[in-house]
Amino acid sequence: MRESFLRAVGAATAVYGLAVAARPELLARPSGLVDGDGRVAPATAVALRPLAWRDAASGIAMLCAPRGGPALRTATAVRIAADFGDAALLGVTLPGRDRRRAAVAVSLAWGALSVAGLLMGDRRAGPRAGIAPDHRADRSATPGGP
Repeated sequence: MRESFLRAVGAATAVYGLAVAARPELLARPSGLVDGDGRVAPATAVALRPLAWRDAASGIAMLCAPRGGPALRTATAVRIAADFGDAALLGVTLPGRDRRRAAVAVSLAWGALSVAGLLMGDRRAGPRAGIAPDHRADRSATPGGP
């Protein structure tokens, strides 16, 4: 798991969530959830804000999770579930094929970033990362070794 990468994804997600909570049109316009004049209906803004707060909360959880424990993995799993859930839901409900495809692509891309962060190795591997080196295989360090 690459903690620094996951924390960066969390920070970006939190900033986006807070921005959409303040200005729902940031999500409504590219999603096609505006009227003919490009305005967001009050009911649409109300419906989008909980999604924005969910993104902000999950991003903050990723950003602030303690080092070295399961909290960051759990927060990231929640983020992945939200992104893949968005892809599934928005991919069948948004108006217009192009908007649906774009929403699926963006949601899957953000989810994939989080998956990648979980799968990446920690660049600090070794004693500094809390992992003791394994000297059993190093025969040259033992008397009588090769």
